[in-house]
Amino acid sequence: MPRKTLKQWLPTPTRIRKIEALHVLGDWIYQTNLWHINRYSASMAFFVGIFVAFLPIPGQMLAAAILAVLLRCNLPLSVALVWITNPVTMPAIFYLSYRVGALLIDVPVQVAEFEMTVAWISARIGMLWQPLLLGSLLCGLLFGSLGYTAVNLFWRWHVSRQWRRRKQHRARHGLLRRRVQQTDATPAPGEE
Repeated sequence: MPRKTLKQWLPTPTRIRKIEALHVLGDWIYQTNLWHINRYSASMAFFVGIFVAFLPIPGQMLAAAILAVLLRCNLPLSVALVWITNPVTMPAIFYLSYRVGALLIDVPVQVAEFEMTVAWISARIGMLWQPLLLGSLLCGLLFGSLGYTAVNLFWRWHVSRQWRRRKQHRARHGLLRRRVQQTDATPAPGEE
């Protein structure tokens, strides 16, 4: 079941309570619905984590945590999924977002000039921020929705498969019990 797999990977509220740095946040972080794993909390956590991962903002983990609390979905899963954007994947993700935004608002893209320096980015932030922000929001919504749908469908498929297996198992064992009861109930030859 997906719940068992996710529970193995995610920290428990008991382990989190032992981290003294989090005591400043108060008790709201330990609400059980933020740690519970069901179809809604897992699929919504995927939406939140992937959506925030596409946002070009500092403090993505904090933003994911706030959204997880507001939407009452699984907090650790939301925060962990933000790490889709890491130093290796960030240039590709933000470039894709920029290209999508530039395409939508019809801004020319000049790829040959790009330099990965703070000076270059700060000099051109006026041209970059609108397409980047629009593209990031749209890509975040699209990929977050895809993640939500994929987890939701996988969860339903997994649960229905478990139900079918259980039903088949019960049918097999019920049939065997009836056969055993029938053989026990019929008298052996000569006992009549």
